[in-house]
Amino acid sequence: MAMNKISGLIKILLLIAFVSYGCGGKPVEEQNETTTLPDKERVSAPKNLVLNPGKNNPRNSEGDFIELKDGKILFVYSHYYGESSSDHATAYLAGRYSEDKGKSWTNEDVEILPNEGGMNVMSVSLLRLQNGDIAMFYLRKNNTDDCIPYMRISKDEAQTWSDPIACITDDEGYFVLNNDRVVQLEDGTLMLAVAKHAGPGMEWRGRADLYAYSSTDNGQTWDRSEMVPNPKEIVLQEPGLVELADGSILMVIRTDAGVQCYSYSKDNGKTWSAVEESTLVSPVSPATIERIPGTGDLLAVWNNNVSEDPDIAKLRTPLSSAISKDEGKTWTNYKTLENDPDGWYCYIAMEFIGDDVLLGYCAGNRPAGTGLSVTKVTKLGTDWFYED
Repeated sequence: MAMNKISGLIKILLLIAFVSYGCGGKPVEEQNETTTLPDKERVSAPKNLVLNPGKNNPRNSEGDFIELKDGKILFVYSHYYGESSSDHATAYLAGRYSEDKGKSWTNEDVEILPNEGGMNVMSVSLLRLQNGDIAMFYLRKNNTDDCIPYMRISKDEAQTWSDPIACITDDEGYFVLNNDRVVQLEDGTLMLAVAKHAGPGMEWRGRADLYAYSSTDNGQTWDRSEMVPNPKEIVLQEPGLVELADGSILMVIRTDAGVQCYSYSKDNGKTWSAVEESTLVSPVSPATIERIPGTGDLLAVWNNNVSEDPDIAKLRTPLSSAISKDEGKTWTNYKTLENDPDGWYCYIAMEFIGDDVLLGYCAGNRPAGTGLSVTKVTKLGTDWFYED
């Protein structure tokens, strides 16, 4: 019994170290030197909604949007409660509504899903299925070696939800599914990409094994792909998916290689190519890439951190965007959404509403220790991303 307690403590300490260090950077609490930019050089996207931490609410993070049939927009996010803002602290899923296409939002939270995990429920993906239902995906985190994505279905526009369905039933362990990460392919297949960091009896590790899970029956059952090949054994984490014009699937991966990495599937997610580097310069931080409905181009939002200072280059700032007209091979129209050197920008949700796009992302302050505690929602015209 004593050895089990010690082993559990070691796992928790390793997890805390990973979250604090960001896969090799200095701990957040030590990165407390404030860096300033002249006001004329400061860039900050419009603030349509800011979810600040407060009493008994130390963190608001990792959300996603869904447009409802009555025209309202629902934003669901991880609402932490208690004293701790750790990834492993208590949280439930809360929501805010907009009746004017994202310009303004309700002032009070609505509980969407209570905490049904041993630790929390967090990291939301919302998806309008081809049959008209809404699917909500989230992580149910019980402990440091038990974190599984679940799905619930709503047939009444997010008023009520079905019983949960586990998306992983063939394995046990600590799996990460980021927010706004689940896709439905043109043929109706549901697909999500996960990073496995630990299993029962395994030590938690930063370099994850990546898999895709797919469902051809609207999420009732799920099948796992082969593991994504990682011949260079770089740190792979927090994958996302994009269906490409030729029917292949692009997996976009957070890494410690100084760039976002790619893997491709040409057989509907059953097998994947060896991980390769993209041209998207990046710290150890995720990117969100989705297709712009009006143009067919890809829009990426991530941290285009090109600093030559090795300490600055590790930070999740600035928040940037770029356009690809060739399915992610090359990128143009680089833009800056946020560039506070002390900002901490990550976990981006993206929703296209007519000619506009809504972005929801963590936007806290690094020296203040609120990096993941603040979520911001901004609304921009899609044409802005093409401007010089």
